[in-house]
Amino acid sequence: MRIPQEIIEEIKYRCDIVDVVSSYVTLKRAGSNMNGLCPFHSEKSPSFTVFPGERNFYCFGCGAGGDVITFVMKAENLDYRGALEFLAKRAGITIPQNDERDDGIKKNRILDMNRDAAKYFHGMLNTQAGSPGMEYLLSRGLSMATIKHFGLGYAPNDFGATVSYLKGKGYTDEEMKVGFLCGISQKSGRPYDYFRNRVMFPIIDVTGNVIAFGGRVLDDSKPKYLNTSDTPAFKKSRNLFALNFAKKSCAEQMILCEGYMDVIALHAAGFTNAVATLGTAITPEQARIMKRYTKSVIISYDSDAAGQNAADKAFKLLGEVGLETRILRMDGAKDPDEYIKKFGALKFKSVLEGAGSRMDFKYNAIISKYDLTLDDDKIKAAGELAEVLAGVYSEVERDIYIRNVAAKLDIPAERLRMDVDRIMRRNKRVEKKNESTAAMRAAEGWGDRINTDFIKNPRAARAEESILGMLQLRPELIRTACGGEVLKEDDFFTEFGKRAFRVISANIESGAAPDNFAEHFNIDESGRLITMKINRSQLTENGEGVYCECVAALRDAGKQKTMNIEDILSKKRRTTNE
Repeated sequence: MRIPQEIIEEIKYRCDIVDVVSSYVTLKRAGSNMNGLCPFHSEKSPSFTVFPGERNFYCFGCGAGGDVITFVMKAENLDYRGALEFLAKRAGITIPQNDERDDGIKKNRILDMNRDAAKYFHGMLNTQAGSPGMEYLLSRGLSMATIKHFGLGYAPNDFGATVSYLKGKGYTDEEMKVGFLCGISQKSGRPYDYFRNRVMFPIIDVTGNVIAFGGRVLDDSKPKYLNTSDTPAFKKSRNLFALNFAKKSCAEQMILCEGYMDVIALHAAGFTNAVATLGTAITPEQARIMKRYTKSVIISYDSDAAGQNAADKAFKLLGEVGLETRILRMDGAKDPDEYIKKFGALKFKSVLEGAGSRMDFKYNAIISKYDLTLDDDKIKAAGELAEVLAGVYSEVERDIYIRNVAAKLDIPAERLRMDVDRIMRRNKRVEKKNESTAAMRAAEGWGDRINTDFIKNPRAARAEESILGMLQLRPELIRTACGGEVLKEDDFFTEFGKRAFRVISANIESGAAPDNFAEHFNIDESGRLITMKINRSQLTENGEGVYCECVAALRDAGKQKTMNIEDILSKKRRTTNE
């Protein structure tokens, strides 16, 4: 059952977009609109605009845009229905419950199955078949209390044990497949256990639901860790392991780890503010989640090259959402689990207190490659550090770092500052050139990931954008007969344009707002469509005459020969050679 359109409109009406956005962004009046720093990317000058009259927003920096539902989807990492429920609760509106996917698999059904599977895996530890799992966990120094606290378990080394158990609970092969608890054999068509001979780590959301699993193999099988992929109940990029526990003690500081065992070891040692990403590098969504729960993050990644590269990415993403970020430097151990076993919790606490800044991290990484007693090495180190310093935005921060680095290298600070200034001027020239090139390529349709057909017929695509923008502003234009015939979906050249026209037409027909895109398009697509509306709203003429001119241009452009990519590249090469 879908949410009735009248309820959606009531939610949007009661949840004023300025009020909602203001709880995330400091907005300032700019004429009839409101401006602020975009919450979805790092920026120093405001490019994020809320249009109260149109009840939507758009960022001219990153392209995010849409209505209040789209904003909450992106800000809270929710799907469409989740955002509606979030706003409905805010507005005091009750909406019908619906947790079913298009293919009939229900989210609650997956959650129930995961709960039963977690109980099964945990119970296996106390059986003969589960003894390898118990032996492994005890060998890692975990107590029975910790094993129970995290609900750890074991998936037996059997192709059908888990499937058989879950079937006995009434779950179907399709439900187990969608929930990534079984695979289906291509040869026999029969289900088989997805997790086998693995210690199981249930992933629990902040409301206590088991949403997924991670499994560590106990032999030489690959991959070492196997994780649930996205399901109706789980989005890997939008969750963190152990946040359900850490949320109670991480308001001031959170520890970000690489793996499950690091987090469990830290919690067992009393550091209950530790979390981990789920088998992948940190995502922007996870960074925004952390921002909701804490003020600062200490990165505690492995000390190997891969761990340090991942830490550098985490620094960037966490900084972009405004989190104070430091990195843990552990000498004598490769990860927190090993460090605590070797040196104890008190020593680890002192290491936490001495965590360094990103500049310290970069400095140590660069200096470790060179012998500073050699002039050539010192020059190379200074050159690399100057590149890093040139990327520091704050003048005060940059000046302090320059003096500190110069003192450590025993070189004049003014000389280092001159090199940094030169690099900054060079970077500014390159950035300006790249922006110009990107603008030209965007105008030609190159690299358009939203409307991939744009480049095949730019003239038709531009006419489509004008039409779609006008229809959002003046929905009555859809009934205008241009050239004796109203506009039809078949008049559109690009697939994106066809889909957008279909949705806008359906919205107008049902009485919904023409720009009600959140249910039908992803956030980037919605932003693109909102941009079309904003671009048209800046123009004085959006009447029937202009509309029909655009329709005529679209129909005429659609008759032209469509070039394929090889034709375009060939033409571009000929132009370059000439």
